[in-house]
Amino acid sequence: MTSATLAMPASTSHSMSSAGRYLRHLNYEVCYVRNFTDVDDKIIVRANELGEDPLSLSSRYCSEFQSDMAHIHCQPPSVEPRVSDHIPQIIDMIKQILDNGCAYRIDGDIYFSVDKFPDYGRLSGRKLEDNRAGERVAVDSRKQNPADFALWKSAKAGEPYWESPWGPGRPGWHIECSAMSAAYLGHSFDIHGGGMDLIFPHHENEIAQSCAACNKSSVSYWVHNGFVTVDSEKMSKSLGNFFTIRQVIDLYHPLALRLFLMGTHYRSPINYSNAQLESASDRVFYIYQTLRDCEDHFSQHHEESTNDLIPHDTMNCINRFCCEFKASMSDDLHTPVVLAALSEPLKTINDLLHTRKGKKQERRLESLLALEKEIRGVLTILGLMPSSYTEVLQQLREKALKRARLMEDQVLQKIEERTLARKNKEYEKSDSIRKELAAVGIALMDGPDGTTWRPSLPVELQEQVAI
Repeated sequence: MTSATLAMPASTSHSMSSAGRYLRHLNYEVCYVRNFTDVDDKIIVRANELGEDPLSLSSRYCSEFQSDMAHIHCQPPSVEPRVSDHIPQIIDMIKQILDNGCAYRIDGDIYFSVDKFPDYGRLSGRKLEDNRAGERVAVDSRKQNPADFALWKSAKAGEPYWESPWGPGRPGWHIECSAMSAAYLGHSFDIHGGGMDLIFPHHENEIAQSCAACNKSSVSYWVHNGFVTVDSEKMSKSLGNFFTIRQVIDLYHPLALRLFLMGTHYRSPINYSNAQLESASDRVFYIYQTLRDCEDHFSQHHEESTNDLIPHDTMNCINRFCCEFKASMSDDLHTPVVLAALSEPLKTINDLLHTRKGKKQERRLESLLALEKEIRGVLTILGLMPSSYTEVLQQLREKALKRARLMEDQVLQKIEERTLARKNKEYEKSDSIRKELAAVGIALMDGPDGTTWRPSLPVELQEQVAI
């Protein structure tokens, strides 16, 4: 089995979790490291505002983050190191950088000298003369070069600190990632992930300090995810358009959120909007309802003998789907193409289950079994496979009712009113009830056994999704 090593900050869990699943599917042995920065300037400021210990505050948020990631089916990492637990490794790396002549000491602070690393800027393409003090690099007149960055910060009042050869203090932001990745993956590993905003200065500084500590340090692939925008405007707290995962999954199922995220290539900006989330929710309902119908059919025909002979048309459909899946995932995890490719096998299942022509097809059960197996396998690799189709469909209904601000009893009462109106040939009233429910995302379906309902894309948002 071939091995693959991945390192990433906690902020990039979604894309790296997908990479890990797919690499394991390809029989790679994956070591996936997701690190937490549990002490830095912002954490200290926030903790002081709350009158809380910084490490206690960090621990609480780390736990909440882990819970959020579990909700959206992100696989847990192989190891999850925290800065506060790796101070000895960080100090050892700083010592090595100093010994190699690539850092200098000023009053208990240790700075990396970017002038000692000629390749500085090779990841971002920036040149040293482009780095002006105050623009993403700290202003400090003591520094030999304005772009030099802190490896170790001397202790200040009201801040956590650790003892070191240079006196009490704490690590700079960048050094922690180099030290922890080296501790668990070695100085050379395969994939390093992060947000697009980390390319400079964070990842640029990581490369410099890692190579300064060990000249054999290398990362084969750097992968960076795009920003999240809200209605095409960058999401930020300052603009007041910031949403947490918990706020989103209060109204939308976590698997709908996951499908929404996978609907955009990880390197591209993701435009968050209610219309797109509604569309994703509608899509996952369709997927799981199709597979639930398939499951019901299997239970009703489990005694029928089956063989390995699959109709030629079905086999062609499966082969196209498998080829599209492998080609797209191997092409930089192109998940949007995979999600689009699900359409054909899902439609084929629905045709076999519900159309007159499909019901008459020879070896129909064999076709359904083969199609369901392939779709289930892909959904599992994508992290979109629920524990139960019945359970997830009920949860999707409950979320839809909450968004519509309705109780199911109210919907059933509307269905009864509409049934009576149709019986009395009050078609205008019947249409009015259907439109009223459709406006809030509740679709009515008439069938031989009566009228049922399912979540749907609210009428007002359908035009926005189409655009």
